[in-house]
Amino acid sequence: MIFWDASAVLPLCVQEEQSSLVRDLLLGDPAMVVWWGTPIECCSALARLQREGHLDQQAVSRAVRFLDSLRADWSEIVPSHQVREGALRCISVHGLKAADSLQLAAAMVWSNYRPTGHFFACFDKRLQQAAHNEGFRIVPIVKG
Repeated sequence: MIFWDASAVLPLCVQEEQSSLVRDLLLGDPAMVVWWGTPIECCSALARLQREGHLDQQAVSRAVRFLDSLRADWSEIVPSHQVREGALRCISVHGLKAADSLQLAAAMVWSNYRPTGHFFACFDKRLQQAAHNEGFRIVPIVKG
């Protein structure tokens, strides 16, 4: 089972440079765990891509439908006192933005605060480093 940050979920929904990497990752382990706010982050990114002219409405609609199909099967870490307190810790310890701190805190809750041996899918460099420092194994491994 892998914890998926929104930065790794989005390339499943729209074609990006990392799309083949995350598709292979999902094929190898289809049991996804995400933070409760991940769909919101993904839809925000899709809206931004549309505003910037990278996606048209039809592409956004297809991406949202695919996101909904993923949501039907994934497990979500819901908002809780533990996630909130963990996010506050992640902000001060790792200097993360609010959404990234919630992602990492949710992953910590999922791992029962024992991240060693647990996988964290992410493309955001700062969040990757913070998750690695906590003990997660970062996937996919990007060469170069």
